[in-house]
Amino acid sequence: MKPKIGFLSLMCHVLYFQGHSCTWKCPNRSPQCMGENEMMQDGVGSTAYVYSGGSTSWEDWWTYDGISGPDFWGLLNLEWSLCSKGRRQSPVNIDPSGLLYDPSLRSLHVDKIRVNGLITNTGHGVIFRTTPASHNEILNITGGPLSYKYRFSEIHIHFARSDEKGSEHLIAGYQFPAELQIYGYNSDLYQNISEAIALQKNQGLVGISILLQTGDLSNSELRIITSQLHKIVHRGQEAQLKYLSLRDLMPDTSYYMTYEGSTTMPGCYETVTWIIMNKPIYITKQQLFALRRLMQGDERNPKAPLADNFRPTLDLNQRSIRTNIDFRRKPGSECPTMNRRVHYQANVRDRQKGP
Repeated sequence: MKPKIGFLSLMCHVLYFQGHSCTWKCPNRSPQCMGENEMMQDGVGSTAYVYSGGSTSWEDWWTYDGISGPDFWGLLNLEWSLCSKGRRQSPVNIDPSGLLYDPSLRSLHVDKIRVNGLITNTGHGVIFRTTPASHNEILNITGGPLSYKYRFSEIHIHFARSDEKGSEHLIAGYQFPAELQIYGYNSDLYQNISEAIALQKNQGLVGISILLQTGDLSNSELRIITSQLHKIVHRGQEAQLKYLSLRDLMPDTSYYMTYEGSTTMPGCYETVTWIIMNKPIYITKQQLFALRRLMQGDERNPKAPLADNFRPTLDLNQRSIRTNIDFRRKPGSECPTMNRRVHYQANVRDRQKGP
């Protein structure tokens, strides 16, 4: 059974509405020590798309903890300076009390076609990438806050060793067990995702955040992904995925929050329009266990578990987070505005429920 409402319910104080208020319950070698010929020259590596891979030595060195973790990404490589100096970084904590209702936000549209590709253990995370266009139909993402057409490119999964954390984006300080991120690039302006990142222009990428909550029955498309995890336990291993539907992977809601941010891995490029869906999809304990069996290293040197591959939240720095959630408006009411007449709050009750 699907949840009736999303993360956010509305608590409104409509001053002009008959004077009443109302409530809806609704590594060993540091890159600095390498020779100049070993240093990464291009911020976009040939083996990495949304995050900057570059040469093998750079890709091997960054992690999610310690002196090669997120606090130091911007110091490891000049190409990654935005990781420490950027003012529009992601992920963020979404404070419901600071949301702005924007009546111009449209419904998000994801083409209803199925795609084929490879799921890979990169040593930093689990990534699904489509196979070349000659073997796939083109899947476009439009509408919502987007002014351009975006072509789907890849999916990332972030998760932790325990259920108490794992997601990158937070809702009212609450961290979900996992987060699935769908990336697409602006195909109206750029030839591919690498170009969209390299130019570091606004609206180069779209990132759709789907938060995952534990439940007894998981999303059917998520099961397609997790069914192949046993084949990618170690870094560099990959497996084929066929007939994956992004639309069916997304939660059954038209509501979302949106803001301008960055990629969440090096080099933290500030070119992403983020869309956070206002409902989770569900993942079972068994599926989380399969994710937690994945390792950072290869078969000879497995290293540590792949889990805990999430970047901590960053400051908003005066950015606005907009939403299309408007439970206040009724037929015949006055035109909606962005004036602060409503206040959002997190729907705590629905967080721990299964489907």
